[in-house]
Amino acid sequence: MSNVSGLRPVAVFLPWTDRQGRLSGLKLAVFLIAIAPALWYLTRAAMGLIQPEPARQLVFVSGDWAMRFLVATLAVSPLRRITGWGKLAGIRRMLGLTALAYGLAHLLLYVIRENLDLWRVTSEIVLRFYLTIGFAALAAMVALGVTSTDSAIRRMGPRWHKLHKLVYPAAALAAFHYFLQSKSDVSQATLLAGLFLLVMIYRGAARLKLPLSSPLMLAGLGLLAGLGTAGIEYLWYHLATGVPAERVFLANFNWQLFTMPAHIRPSWWVVLAGLITALLPLISARLLPQPVRRRQ
Repeated sequence: MSNVSGLRPVAVFLPWTDRQGRLSGLKLAVFLIAIAPALWYLTRAAMGLIQPEPARQLVFVSGDWAMRFLVATLAVSPLRRITGWGKLAGIRRMLGLTALAYGLAHLLLYVIRENLDLWRVTSEIVLRFYLTIGFAALAAMVALGVTSTDSAIRRMGPRWHKLHKLVYPAAALAAFHYFLQSKSDVSQATLLAGLFLLVMIYRGAARLKLPLSSPLMLAGLGLLAGLGTAGIEYLWYHLATGVPAERVFLANFNWQLFTMPAHIRPSWWVVLAGLITALLPLISARLLPQPVRRRQ
């Protein structure tokens, strides 16, 4: 039967389908990954397994996942260039909207924690610098989310690309907010800032037309990002805390810590991410048929 209304089938709008309404294994996997943290923490909260102060902990974990998915969104284009797998472009919007959803949940849970007192929440956002920074990042993400539709892209034309460059300051502000609210332990904030730096280095290398298909080049960029991550951590401790920053920096070269994975410094996890990425051109060359791989 023909579609007399001229509307697309509903299946096209499901997050796990492609533009033709067919099931996409890649999109389905990303969708399941996107909802898994929310289902996990909500289930644990319902069972009373998040103690003490479950509302406070949920505020933090929702913010953590917002930042993680935001970095993952920015990583899509470099990974597409590195692997030559064009289908990765199809998950960028889903990852971005997932980051926005966790960011909005972060704010909503904070409002609930403040007993739905919107006046108090508003005054806190205005008066507390770290909340102002976080709200500015979320506001930028909302602007990106509401203009992420195909119709908005067609309607805005070249202005759409200019607007969506807000993703970079939004991610930087979100990372800064993460540091400010982390208080004394900034290891997770440093790690995510380092991964953001790694992604931005890849993007800069692409603009400079460096060979992102070269494992040696990618390994070098990963080492550079690791050094930058150590620098970020050093600057934070030097400028914002009373902890000796030199001692923190030198801990990156304490090889005894490598026997305890929980104590490995964030900079080395970033280097590891860079080295794993350096293997992707070799892996994709074996797994992807040549016609599927896009030229850089």
